[in-house]
Amino acid sequence: MSDHANQPVQQPKNPFLYVVVCASGIAGEVGKLITAAQEANWDVGVVATPQGLGFMDAEAVEAQTGHPIRSAWRAPGDPRPLPPADAIAVAPATFNTINKWAAGISDTLALGILCEAYGLGIPTAVLPYLNAAQAAHPAYRQSLDRLRDMGILIGTHEPHRPKAGGEAALFRWEEALELLTPRRPAGQ
Repeated sequence: MSDHANQPVQQPKNPFLYVVVCASGIAGEVGKLITAAQEANWDVGVVATPQGLGFMDAEAVEAQTGHPIRSAWRAPGDPRPLPPADAIAVAPATFNTINKWAAGISDTLALGILCEAYGLGIPTAVLPYLNAAQAAHPAYRQSLDRLRDMGILIGTHEPHRPKAGGEAALFRWEEALELLTPRRPAGQ
């Protein structure tokens, strides 16, 4: 990781968006969402699942956001490397993360942040990215229903064919921002 970790957090000028990135073949394109968010006057920080880290260019993401990628819990007393989130976009969101999040499982920093965001009332959008065989599992639909009941905004990407990789060109990163726009902090 970069040397950002020991620098104090500066208060952002704009509302702050956490982008939670899961382990998916398209995670390396998260820069598209970061660029769109920055163009819409969001400051951005990335939180990756532990496995998600291996699917993106961490140095490029940190250079683009100006913040370290978070993926592990900080030690008590360590400074917070990111300002508090005004909103959260989970993209791409995997079958595993969606189901654990809906069940209230908090075994990674990313899931801990998502579970806590509900209680804090932080607007959250999720862009699922999984295959049709996973989406057919009853737990997935139940998880989406629970997340909707919690007020989570869910994107429209259709599951792709199993074992085929999934039409990354059709993934609409900017949909997360479209979902969050009506919930953007007042005056921003």
